[in-house]
Amino acid sequence: MKKWVLSLVLAGSMFGLAACGNSGNSAVVKTNAGNVTKDELYNAMKDKYGSTVLQQLTIEKVLSKKYTVKKSEIDKQVNDTKKQLGSSFNTALQQYGYANEKDFRNSVKVGLLEQKAAEATIHPTEKQLKNYYNNDIKPKIKARHILVSSKSKAEDIKKQLDKGADFATLAKKYSTDTATASKGGDLGWFGAGEMDSDFENAAYKLKVNEISGPVKTSYGYHIIQLTGEKQKKPYSEMKKDVVKQYKESKVTTEKIQSVLKKELKAADIKVKDEDLKTTFDTLLGTSSSK
Repeated sequence: MKKWVLSLVLAGSMFGLAACGNSGNSAVVKTNAGNVTKDELYNAMKDKYGSTVLQQLTIEKVLSKKYTVKKSEIDKQVNDTKKQLGSSFNTALQQYGYANEKDFRNSVKVGLLEQKAAEATIHPTEKQLKNYYNNDIKPKIKARHILVSSKSKAEDIKKQLDKGADFATLAKKYSTDTATASKGGDLGWFGAGEMDSDFENAAYKLKVNEISGPVKTSYGYHIIQLTGEKQKKPYSEMKKDVVKQYKESKVTTEKIQSVLKKELKAADIKVKDEDLKTTFDTLLGTSSSK
């Protein structure tokens, strides 16, 4: 998943409470020691998460006026993340502070809007694009893997494979990647930038049918087999994709921050809630006074 994706923690619940009309004193929880009202809950959530949530909702509002994110684009990011995390997907959402998958999808949308805004400022020359095609565009490859938690276990599996054991059988037996284990470890076709960088670097060094030694990533230790490689298409046929990948490669956190600053200033933001008055100071490089 892209590292620029930002969290919209509790946005739906918090601002849902804000829109509940004039029933701020109504009870959310009743106890014999007293009630917790909607106002109390809203104010507590605003104190803890208000600035973060307000930033994200405002960024989405401002950028959506100029840029469009399709549902299919969000689906791809979410599905890629599910493919990478497998059965750990829901646990990972909780660990990173997402309320649920809908919350995560909202965050992906904001991240894609930021990506598009940053890419709109990048205008490569034909020479830059051809250099990028020649040096950075890699062909699609197909691989399968066996993921385990320890290097010693990976080494043992490699020894079994060297002695003629069936890769798919060992993947089903040992791999902790539940999303691919039942398929013999098959990851399908993928290109540069779609996998963990350490995994990808190791996979691209292999010849077709060659099996790697243990490859360490943040997920554990992989044994990788390259099962297919496609020829790279001519530049003339790939130019649209080359432009897209070139722009994506040039988007940095600093560039996104610079673009956001420009877009938010142009939007003439005025924060009406005194408690959240300084929400945009860091992004805009300004100082608000209450």
